[in-house]
Amino acid sequence: MPWQDNYKLLIGSIVPRPIAFVSTRSADGVNNLAAFSFFNGVCPKPFIVAFAPMRRGATGEKKDTLRNIEETGEFVVNVVSEALVAPMSRTNPEFGPEVDEFEVAGLTPVPSDLVSPPRVMESPIQMECKLVQVVEFGEEAGAGSLVLGHVIKMHIAPSVYRDGKIDPDALQAVGRMAGDEYARITDRFPFRRSTLNDFAPQGDKG
Repeated sequence: MPWQDNYKLLIGSIVPRPIAFVSTRSADGVNNLAAFSFFNGVCPKPFIVAFAPMRRGATGEKKDTLRNIEETGEFVVNVVSEALVAPMSRTNPEFGPEVDEFEVAGLTPVPSDLVSPPRVMESPIQMECKLVQVVEFGEEAGAGSLVLGHVIKMHIAPSVYRDGKIDPDALQAVGRMAGDEYARITDRFPFRRSTLNDFAPQGDKG
């Protein structure tokens, strides 16, 4: 199948997808900001996150985000709340490397503590990351890369932090669906996860 058809099946089947709003800075000092919905956590020790930028659909070239990370070895993952969807969307076009998407989106860059790329002030959670590894999957249009980053510092707004945990109602994170659709996390339901004790013979449960 053409990669475009595979892409439609991928983004329609794997839903909802968390969004990494990734800020980087080029070796020349130009800020970049772009959203990626192929994003997830990997492990807590070391604290690793991953996102997967695809290559440009028209040319197969690497996107600015990946080029900047390969040049500097640093990036910031900013969590997207519902209030950030509109400005995030303004960063979607494939601008040239000389364009600062913070300015395009009308968002506020604030200095990071341990890496050079700025954080998005309006984001409730920001993860400063050092590059661990880039795994390449092809070099043509439709191909992509897996970027693994070590989270070396997190910034969490007090409004979303409760007793060592993130309050999902306060965070108001959104997920990506297919096309122009997003998902809220307001419709949740509890369901206890099974344990080995659930499968023990009757009377043997301790």
